[in-house]
Amino acid sequence: MQAAGLKGVLLGLWHAHSGWLFGDEMTNEQEYVPDLLADKAIVRIGGMFPWLTVASFTLPPIIAFAVTQSIVAALTGFLWGSLVRIFLLHHITWSINSICHFYGKEAYVARDESKNVWPMAVLSFGESWHNNHHAFPWSARLGLRAWQIDPGWYVIRTLQAIGLIGSVKVPTKKQMAAKRISSR
Repeated sequence: MQAAGLKGVLLGLWHAHSGWLFGDEMTNEQEYVPDLLADKAIVRIGGMFPWLTVASFTLPPIIAFAVTQSIVAALTGFLWGSLVRIFLLHHITWSINSICHFYGKEAYVARDESKNVWPMAVLSFGESWHNNHHAFPWSARLGLRAWQIDPGWYVIRTLQAIGLIGSVKVPTKKQMAAKRISSR
């Protein structure tokens, strides 16, 4: 469904935010994530999705009840530790698709209209540096400037520093300069 004006904008934002979940179009995993499909650990975790979902809903109230021996605490744990947490996580993630393709700044040339939205950086773990991500989709670092808050990058750097991960890719200054939009 397409429309012009404000209605079109609102329909587009709705589709980008969560409307796409209700469509029948499927992403070709072999095209977009062949490296993840080849990683046995990732495939095993993907296969555990139903169990992880059950655990995500049941562990908070179970832990709350175990600590307090209170049904009220268990219900509160379910409300805040399960429902509200999952609601916020999903809407912050989906906001990357909607808000970061509608509002913000483009720092680099990318194939689409992705934008960086700095106020969302902390809540989205750095994912709101979305234009940076689309310009350099292989980069582990999304906040490419020193002032761009990127909690995900801080975790990756820590894991790299203690030797748990290696081969971390980030764009060079030359690569960034080649894609930089000069007016911004």
